[in-house]
Amino acid sequence: MTEDKESRAIHDVFSDVTEGGDGVFEEREILQIDYVPDENRIVGRDDQIEKVAGEIGPVVAGQPPNSTIIYGKTGCGKSLVAKHVLKIAQEEAENRDVTLATGYVNCQQAKGNSDALAKYGRSINPPRSRVKFPTRGISENEYFERVWSVLNEFYDGAIIVLDEVDKLKNDDLLMALSRAGEDGSVNIPIGVIAVSNKINYRNQMSERTKSSFGHNEFVFEPYDAGQLREILRNRTDAFVEGSLDEGVIPRAAALSAREHGDARKAIRLLRYAGDQANSENAQQVKESHLTAARATAETDRLLELLSGLPPHSKHILIALANKTKGNPEKDWFRTNRIRDSYVEVCQENGADPLSNERTRQLLNELCFLEVAGSRRGSGDGRGQYNQFTLLWDPDTVLSLET
Repeated sequence: MTEDKESRAIHDVFSDVTEGGDGVFEEREILQIDYVPDENRIVGRDDQIEKVAGEIGPVVAGQPPNSTIIYGKTGCGKSLVAKHVLKIAQEEAENRDVTLATGYVNCQQAKGNSDALAKYGRSINPPRSRVKFPTRGISENEYFERVWSVLNEFYDGAIIVLDEVDKLKNDDLLMALSRAGEDGSVNIPIGVIAVSNKINYRNQMSERTKSSFGHNEFVFEPYDAGQLREILRNRTDAFVEGSLDEGVIPRAAALSAREHGDARKAIRLLRYAGDQANSENAQQVKESHLTAARATAETDRLLELLSGLPPHSKHILIALANKTKGNPEKDWFRTNRIRDSYVEVCQENGADPLSNERTRQLLNELCFLEVAGSRRGSGDGRGQYNQFTLLWDPDTVLSLET
């Protein structure tokens, strides 16, 4: 590339894009959500790493491991720990001359069990293998057979991480993987690390699958302010030296700990604060930039939540937003009032309303996602009843309606 081409853009809309740092940023990618930190940047999860590695550990010696489930809210380090354990298990197996098939599958991005199996199969399939894993055209059983074939021919043991496992339609994949050795499908040990945001996911599992996984479960707590502060400090090399005011990280950590304890959101908040400083052509990121950054982060968080919701959950959320906006003097609404509004939203969208019971269930799911809140009320001589409140600004919810 010539010096002339490096120094200028051929399209004005890209004139602000630089090849090196950008304003207050030196390496902005360090603040990306999908950035995987080095081992020395993993904060506050040493005990969890040790426990998960302890369950899965025997497989590095070619012995049967325990499968395990990791629970916790988003941003508490579940995926990070699972990926790290996967990495160090691979390294330890190589050290012991054990050939280990390690793979990570995000079930939210998979289109069911077959797609999840195909993704795992492709990740462990060596170049010399004659087995193929097409994107479509074969049955779920055939995908299983092909995975078993690769494992039996090329490996001494296997670990698969199934992240957001609750996004799968059923737990057939979990059961098949955890019982593959027992039923003779494979002659090598397999360990499964399942990751879920839903604390009650185990209650949705079949009794046979529960039996396979036993009681090897770990619940990750949200990060506290001290841990978030250290996590953010480990990302300061994303910024130009001296461009980050000393009060920004403690303030961002305190806000994040109070609101959610989510490391991803804390990192995102710091990145948005930098973006805000750049938009003002400021030379330094200050605490004042966090205010505007929080508004952007909250909107993005809501978009993230909405993107994974089924249509009727979105209809119910919009119904609750409509009730909230239309009744500024009220914060809490009974289920039947929300349902009346929900029916109207369904009619506007040409959808058939779900049952009363399913409406209640979806409202409770919105509460689990911290989009709504719930409480028990009583009075009017009718005993107790449920009430719900919107935890977001209704205008923000309605502005994202699609």
